[in-house]
Amino acid sequence: MSAVLTLAFDAVDALPAIDAMNDDTLDDLDFGVIGIDADGAVRRYNAPESRMAGLSPHRVLGQPMFTSVAPCMNNFMVAQRLDDAMMLGEALDVTIDYVLTLRMKPVKVKLRLLAAPGAALRYVLVLRPA
Repeated sequence: MSAVLTLAFDAVDALPAIDAMNDDTLDDLDFGVIGIDADGAVRRYNAPESRMAGLSPHRVLGQPMFTSVAPCMNNFMVAQRLDDAMMLGEALDVTIDYVLTLRMKPVKVKLRLLAAPGAALRYVLVLRPA
């Protein structure tokens, strides 16, 4: 068993750890992980997020994150922060309280937004209540 399996939602240096994980290891985490490329398309989508959101990976992968997959995150708190970090070449690691509203009754979650200069993907981590 790999040490990265114990990666916590609030772990220090989460972005490089998640980037280094293969898809099976990503699926073993206890929180959702969505990796978004520079064009805004979803490139990584783990099993916990799929189960909790009710969206299969084949329906999500390759789709625009903030217009097709999660338009409820297309705002200044989520999409704009990730876009600004990429455009300015700045690191981003912020956790916010959020309410997901698309395709479900409103659910309070914690979102962690991760980006780094030159990284191929930006991430949205989703921690739902236990």
